[in-house]
Amino acid sequence: MGFTKTHNPGRKDTFSVATLRGSRKQAKQRRRRARRVRIGAPDHRLTGVGGVEAVRELDRVLGITRALDAGIGAVKQRARGLTGGQALMTMASAQLTGQDHMVGLDRRRADTAGQLLEPVPTPASTTWAGIAKRFTDTHLAGIPAALKVINTDWVNRLPAVRRRALLREVTIDGDSTDVEVYGRTKQGAAHAYTGALTLRPHIGHWAEAGVPLAADLLGGKEDPRSSVVDLLDRAIGALPDGVEHIRCRWDAGYFAADLAKACITRGIRFAIGAKRTRPLIVAAGQAPDEAWVRAIGMEDTEIAVIDHLPGTWPKDAGIRCIARRTRIPVERIPTARARKRRTIPDAQLALALEGRIDAVYGYSFILTDLDLDDPQDTPDEDQGLRLAEVEWWYRHRTDIEALNKDAKHGTALRHLPSANRQINSVWMHAALIGCAIAAWMQELAGTDHGNGRGRFTVARFRREVICTPARLTRQAGTILLRPPPGDQLLAFVLPQLQRLAGPD
Repeated sequence: MGFTKTHNPGRKDTFSVATLRGSRKQAKQRRRRARRVRIGAPDHRLTGVGGVEAVRELDRVLGITRALDAGIGAVKQRARGLTGGQALMTMASAQLTGQDHMVGLDRRRADTAGQLLEPVPTPASTTWAGIAKRFTDTHLAGIPAALKVINTDWVNRLPAVRRRALLREVTIDGDSTDVEVYGRTKQGAAHAYTGALTLRPHIGHWAEAGVPLAADLLGGKEDPRSSVVDLLDRAIGALPDGVEHIRCRWDAGYFAADLAKACITRGIRFAIGAKRTRPLIVAAGQAPDEAWVRAIGMEDTEIAVIDHLPGTWPKDAGIRCIARRTRIPVERIPTARARKRRTIPDAQLALALEGRIDAVYGYSFILTDLDLDDPQDTPDEDQGLRLAEVEWWYRHRTDIEALNKDAKHGTALRHLPSANRQINSVWMHAALIGCAIAAWMQELAGTDHGNGRGRFTVARFRREVICTPARLTRQAGTILLRPPPGDQLLAFVLPQLQRLAGPD
C-alpha cells in the first residue's frame, strides 16, 4: 500500500500522506494509459497474394502463355503491349486472387510487391478490355490447340501410374450453366425459364483431370444442341497425345440424334440422357420383373434395359436404352416445384394424390452404345453388374456440376461484366484457364493424392495457396517470400514446382 511503517492496530499511528497521495497518483496514471493502435505508412514490400509466385512458376514449367499465344495468334497488328495469350493469363491470375470484376485488374496493379510475382504484368482494366474486344471467333477457336500442347506436357510430367490411368480412358462431360447478368445492353442476354436475365456458357470438361477443354458463350435462350458437335470436336482437339479411348456423357438437354451420330462417326462411346416421353415410360412399364437389377449406391432404385429407340436414331449402331426407376412413398413425393417430381408419370401421381396407391416410381432414361452385357462366366449373383456399373458411371456425370461451381465461385464465371459479348467470352475462357491452372498445379505438386479425388476446390486452392500473405525481401539477388508464422501450403507447393524444368 505504500505505508512508511508497519501499522499496529492496538495503538495510534501516523502515516505519510504524501506517500499515499503519490501511490494513488501513479495508479491513476497507469489506468489512463489506454492501448494505442495507429495505422502506419504502407509497406510496399507486403502482399496478400504471395501464392501468385506459384502461378508464375507453373507458367514457366508448362509454357502456358507461350502455348496460348501460339494457338490464338496475333490479336493486334503491332507487336506492342500484351499479346492475346498474356491477356488471358493475366486475367486468369487476377481471378485466382479473388478479383471478380474488370476493375480488379486496377487493384492488382496497386499491389507493388505482388506485381513482382505476377506471370504477366497486369494492365489497366480499360487496356485489357480493349485487347479482349479484338478477339475474334477464330482467335478463341485456337485455345483448344494451345490446351492440347499444355495438357500433353503436363501429363508427361505425372507419375507413370497416374499418366497411364489418365490416358487409358478419357471422359468428356458436356454441360451448360446459366449466369445471371444485369443491364439491357448485354449482347445475347435473354430471360431464361427462371425469369432471370442470363447468358449461357457451354463447357466441355475432362472429367478425370478436372480440366476444361472447350467452351462457347451462348445467348440466354440459345439451344446448346445447335453447336454441341463443334464443341465436342474442339474438346477432343484439346486432349493430350496418347489417349487410347474416349467416352462422353451428356444430360437430357443434349438429347439429339445428330450428337449420337457424330460420336459414332468419331469412334467415341457415349451416354446421353433421354427425354421422358410417353413411349419410353410405356416401354419401361412393359419390362419384366426379372429384367430389373439394383442400382449401385441408390436406395429403392432399379435399372433395366428396355426395348425402345427413338425413330431418328441409328438402328444398327448398337444403341440401347437404360431405364432407371426409383420407388417414392406417397409421403415423400416432392413439391410441385421440385425437378424430381417431373420424373413421376402423371397417371401415377394423380392416383397417389387421391390416396389410391401408397407409392409411385420416378423414371429416368439413358441412351448409350456402351457394352451392357455381362461376361458369359459371370455368376448368377453378379448378373446385371455390368449394366449397373454403366449406369453408376453415367450418374457421376454430375461431377461437371462441381466443376461449373468451381468456375463460378473459385474463379469468376458467376459474373460476365461487360456489355460486349466478345469481352465476356474472353472473360469466360480466362475463368476456365484459372480452373485448369488449379488442377494442373495440384497434380504436379502432389497435393491431390495422385488420383484426382483429393483435389481442392478452386476456392480452397485460392485460400490456402494463392492468398498467402508475404513480405518480399532481397538477399544476395534472391527474392525471399516471408509468410506469417505457421504451416503454409505454399511452402510445400512452390518448391515442388521450382524443381521442374521448363518445356523443351
